[in-house]
Amino acid sequence: MATTFITRTPSSNGSETKSTLSMWFKRSNLGSQQTLYYSTSDNTNNKMIIRFNADDTFDVRNKVGGSFPLDIETNRKFRDTSAWYHFVLKFDTTQATSSDRFKMYVNGVQETSFSTETYPSQNANLSMNQTNDQLWVGAEYGSGSYFDGLITHAHWTDGYAYDASTFGETDSTSGIWKPKTSPSVTYGTNGFFLKFENSGNLDLDSSGNNLSFTTSGTLTQNVDTPSNNYTTWNNISKRETATHGALQIHPAGDASYSYSVSTLGASQGKWYFEFKSNAGNGRALIGMVKSDYASQQIGENEEPGANAHSFAYRQNQGDIQLGNSTSSYGTQVTWTVDGGILMMAVDLDNNKVWYGVDGTWQNSGNPSNGTNGFDWSAVRTADEPYLCLAGDDTSSGYGNIQANFGSGFFGTTSVASANSDANGHGIFEYTVPTGFYTLNTKNIKEFG
Repeated sequence: MATTFITRTPSSNGSETKSTLSMWFKRSNLGSQQTLYYSTSDNTNNKMIIRFNADDTFDVRNKVGGSFPLDIETNRKFRDTSAWYHFVLKFDTTQATSSDRFKMYVNGVQETSFSTETYPSQNANLSMNQTNDQLWVGAEYGSGSYFDGLITHAHWTDGYAYDASTFGETDSTSGIWKPKTSPSVTYGTNGFFLKFENSGNLDLDSSGNNLSFTTSGTLTQNVDTPSNNYTTWNNISKRETATHGALQIHPAGDASYSYSVSTLGASQGKWYFEFKSNAGNGRALIGMVKSDYASQQIGENEEPGANAHSFAYRQNQGDIQLGNSTSSYGTQVTWTVDGGILMMAVDLDNNKVWYGVDGTWQNSGNPSNGTNGFDWSAVRTADEPYLCLAGDDTSSGYGNIQANFGSGFFGTTSVASANSDANGHGIFEYTVPTGFYTLNTKNIKEFG
């Protein structure tokens, strides 16, 4: 998460000419400088900087003795918050050809388009792997520059240069690029492998070197992985800002009548979600919207449910806004500000939705057997995908809306229970209704 990072200082010298960084990550917040990897001996004239710039380009710099023998900046901007990236950075200054002395791979494909492209001389020593080079993962010494998102399977090799295919392969189920869980890698003196999978010791080094790291902040484990990507809030909205792993949204600049949508959607199947709100006036709205309409309207001055392509539950009334009109939905089960968890179960096959709070379904509903759900077919376009949406209908009193899409977190707060769907996916506070599933890529492939 946004202010958490890990550090270590090498106790032995390693290679200054060959190394590899392989890292999987999912961005949550855009438009700011964020550092993935940093090492320095003096924070001035000798340092390695690997980071996203404020314009979302990617930057790799190695400063030695006050100059930059290696300086690479991409033309490409990395703004996809819906999926995992795999970056492999290969350093090998022993190569005869200058462009072979540094190579960058994104999701298995070599990156070749750079706005800045400076390569070191042959056999040049870079600022890395030495006893006085303190390294930081997820932040930059002095400036913060914290990475906001998720990281998994971070490899650093000392004295060995590898291509992307060493660390990744195509998943036979999802068809996407995924980590090799046990890659054939020699790590060298200062190399490490951080899986972030051991709940009791998340910064455990699995390389065999058993290197020790110091964690600043709190590392939190997440079930969202490159091989099974979970939905989050989409950060492309100009009127909502997504933070905390893109699980929390807040009106950007306190913009009124705004909403955000999920990064993943579905055209069929049954799906389950949980939400919290600390909106100051208790006027949060939670629902679904047709995906192509959302792409046209996102960022506009419009509240959820105020169009012919969406519906939304109103926190302060307990009714449902449908195509810019409101419909009653049984006796309200109060969803309070800073208290209570709203449950939403959506049936895209039969155009029904159920809402409840803290384990009790409103209108005596029962999603498991399909009874007493709200019919939203009036705004349903058959066979079209729909996205989850959330926002507010107020011009003042803004607050945050937090979603648990199955990752087990509302923002940075973990759920107390461990309920999953029938496929064993997701971590929810309350029991997932029979036949309903968490919205992730494996479930979408099967049901959506």
